[in-house]
Amino acid sequence: MWIKFQNNPAGRNVGDCSVRAISKALSVNWETAYAMLVAAGFRMCDMPSSDAVWGAVLRKYGFIRESLPDTCPDCYTADDFCRDHPDGVFVLGFGGHVATVVDGDIYDAWDSSHEVPQFVWRRRE
Repeated sequence: MWIKFQNNPAGRNVGDCSVRAISKALSVNWETAYAMLVAAGFRMCDMPSSDAVWGAVLRKYGFIRESLPDTCPDCYTADDFCRDHPDGVFVLGFGGHVATVVDGDIYDAWDSSHEVPQFVWRRRE
């Protein structure tokens, strides 16, 4: 199920999906997540919104990247993922967008539940 999650202090909806996703996944505020991404981006000489940068932040905090089922690569939606994963914290990468799933609910500023994720980061247990 989609739950609206918009913790940008200025209420902006464009360009900060990686900040919101990191914020939700790591249970930190928007400003802290932004600072973490900027620092990692600076070290990596890359933009804070790049998959490599936010992935590096997640890896540092105990997440591992996993593949998604390949049975229907063009039709396995975020909503399907949520139904298949009712427990845990995950970050879905959609190629140009990112959102966090917590205990089967997708947290995002807009309803991305019908998008097709390309990969997932899972918090190690």
